[in-house]
Amino acid sequence: MGGEVAPAGELTSQARTGENARMAKAGKPAPVKLICGMIAGRGELFDEALRSLTEAFGPADIVSDVMDFDFTHYYDRQMGNPLYRRFAAFERLIEPDALTAAKLAANAIEERFSIQAAGSVPRPVNLDPGYVDQSKLVLASMKDFSHRVYLSQGVYAEVTLMYHKGDWTPLGWTFPDYASGRYGPFLTAARQALRRQLGKDKEAVR
Repeated sequence: MGGEVAPAGELTSQARTGENARMAKAGKPAPVKLICGMIAGRGELFDEALRSLTEAFGPADIVSDVMDFDFTHYYDRQMGNPLYRRFAAFERLIEPDALTAAKLAANAIEERFSIQAAGSVPRPVNLDPGYVDQSKLVLASMKDFSHRVYLSQGVYAEVTLMYHKGDWTPLGWTFPDYASGRYGPFLTAARQALRRQLGKDKEAVR
């Protein structure tokens, strides 16, 4: 009846949850910074791989120093030993869902290197694309696992590091080399470049 009044507790609950009860609307994600990790046994292969990557993704605006890749021997049979690591970040920002295309393009480049190096190691270079946004590093993979989310065309994605209180924080599944902090300076430089490109002048993500 029109004269009935809901109990005070019910009114309070309705008022408290009314705003949250509205259905969320789909929005366009912010652009992200495409990066690619490279592993190789010879220094000149990094330059050759980077040329191929820039043909696919556009100019690189940040390139790391060459570092030792000595946290695992997982790739030794395919790539030899010792191995080294280098990273590149690309000037042109991408939508997050472009990670699938980036992974497929990187795989095609790897395959070309493998064909050209007939008689050498089976896998001359290893290319691992991903992206940096303001709060995390996301890497692409062709392998499913409990912490990975399927994108499309056989490609999965995982959050490998979170950016928290000015530092890159590993998760339970983060690869040891990423968890070590060795790649932090490069990732922070990529994040800072992204923020400049997005026009973010003040630190927003803590």
